[in-house]
Amino acid sequence: LVSLFMSDLMVGLVVMPPAMLNQLYGRWVLRGDFCSLWASFDVMCCSASILNLCVISLDRYLLITSPLRYKLRMTSCRALALILATWTVAALASFLPI
Repeated sequence: LVSLFMSDLMVGLVVMPPAMLNQLYGRWVLRGDFCSLWASFDVMCCSASILNLCVISLDRYLLITSPLRYKLRMTSCRALALILATWTVAALASFLPI
């Protein structure tokens, strides 16, 4: 949940202010090279948010389907690995193409 909070917070603090400027002025008013960086952060934060929701859903599914084996399967190391994988996939999907 903290990872989901961080991704949504980054959308609100990093992505939305330039997007609001873009909507207000009808054009990109910031430096031109900042546009690519902003687009990358936009895709990364939104992808991380979606992937975090998927991981939370997977976690809840595992808890419901096998509650007795859940503690053995979902260790803190595995949970950390899932969070790191989520952010890594989101970063690769956003920064590599740009």
